[in-house]
Amino acid sequence: MCTLQTIPDLNNIQEEAVTIYHGSESIVSQPEIRIGKFTKDFYWGFYCTVLQGQAEKWAMRNRRFKIVNIYTLTNTKGLRCKQFPYMNEEWLEFIVNCRNGGSHDYEIVEGPMADDTIYNYINDYIDEVISKEAFWELVKFKYPTHQISFHSARALNCLSFERSYELDAVKRT
Repeated sequence: MCTLQTIPDLNNIQEEAVTIYHGSESIVSQPEIRIGKFTKDFYWGFYCTVLQGQAEKWAMRNRRFKIVNIYTLTNTKGLRCKQFPYMNEEWLEFIVNCRNGGSHDYEIVEGPMADDTIYNYINDYIDEVISKEAFWELVKFKYPTHQISFHSARALNCLSFERSYELDAVKRT
């Protein structure tokens, strides 16, 4: 199991600010929750990470403009938060539920990311193509991942937009 670079005590961030990143094709100074065609690991929400390099990878995905937005996360006290410090049975069942359209009551969820490869393994597990034991053998990470998702207006109010930057475009279309 891969340990995660988590935010200590997500339920009680007050004075201490945490820098987080969001990869996009535009500057997102006012984050919002958008309901899309597909549900995500932690359901619909606004997704960020503490890993700048990961946000840059998100920004590079099939986009004309490659923007990384930087936020400060503060004052989460009183919000309903859920943290998964590493992949475990609870994390797997939570993602399976969310990817199948199930919602939850958390305002912020933080934990490892199920990238495309992991997502395929999750689908195989859901479809009973592989066992839970086989899933755990397949998901051993070679690199850390991290995501933090915001699921309410109260949670989004804990974010302060700091700045953004554009990655050097390889080739503009």
